[in-house]
Amino acid sequence: MSRVEPLRRPARLAPGARVAVVAPSGPVPEERLQAGLEVLRGWDLDPVVGRHVLDRHGEFGYLAGGDADRAADLQSAWCDPAVDAVICARGGYGVQRMVDLLDWEAMRAAGPKVFVGFSDITALHEAFAVRLGLVTLHGPMAAGVDFVKSVRAQDHLRATLFSPETVRTVRSDGTALVPGRARGVTLGGCLCLLAADLGTAHARPSARGGLLCLEDVGEETYRLDRYLTQLLRSGWLDGVSGLLLGSWARCEPYDGVRALLADRLGGLGVPVAEQFGFGHCDDALTVPFGVTAELDAGAGTLTLDEPALS
Repeated sequence: MSRVEPLRRPARLAPGARVAVVAPSGPVPEERLQAGLEVLRGWDLDPVVGRHVLDRHGEFGYLAGGDADRAADLQSAWCDPAVDAVICARGGYGVQRMVDLLDWEAMRAAGPKVFVGFSDITALHEAFAVRLGLVTLHGPMAAGVDFVKSVRAQDHLRATLFSPETVRTVRSDGTALVPGRARGVTLGGCLCLLAADLGTAHARPSARGGLLCLEDVGEETYRLDRYLTQLLRSGWLDGVSGLLLGSWARCEPYDGVRALLADRLGGLGVPVAEQFGFGHCDDALTVPFGVTAELDAGAGTLTLDEPALS
């Protein structure tokens, strides 16, 4: 069985770096986009906006424009040698409709750069790992309300982008669902997207050897049960080294969710850290995917072997 392997780290950002903002998923509120761009400019970055970021799909209002246009914005930004990083504007839904329209050979030839997003962007984190072999950042998005209103989220992403050696240890505010220590390569994202990705060309065959990060939003407990059970039944969780559980915003009260997580994940026999502070929550932390790290579930720490960016 193949194992999750460490990936190539893109270069950190420097003042004046050009950052492209794209919308691979849902429609973007213009006011929040402008607020996010102001934050990026305040970091002495040069944000540029994809041509179709503010588009609306003519028939399906949950999409930020047509599939081909959303794919074209992402590919154009990634393949532009003047762009140092690509930050998604928001999540929602839509990546699975456009990810197969990307020219992965051209994107691989463009070389490594920083990629940031979460939620629906989970499908792109997986694709970037499988197709490009790159470390990516599971972090707040440019037009996300959680980003524009949270100094903590802004500061942690900024430190990761500019001085990643200062945030080699990510600390949670939670406790251990299953105590213990584990080493592995970070991966993961939104639970429902990981389940939906199974069997696609962009999905890893398993999380073996990985430190798997999971979170979700607005799901009833039986649906969370279904996603977790699908991952278990498919064998995708076989050999996982440890788990980090983020936020479960707008799900049922956490005691009920916690009971399900313990029921479905406790039998894996690996450390599980809960309430780790990433995902759909206030003050969300940035977690790099594709780096070797050590999880101490009891202490609530994830310590990277090396900075997320080179």
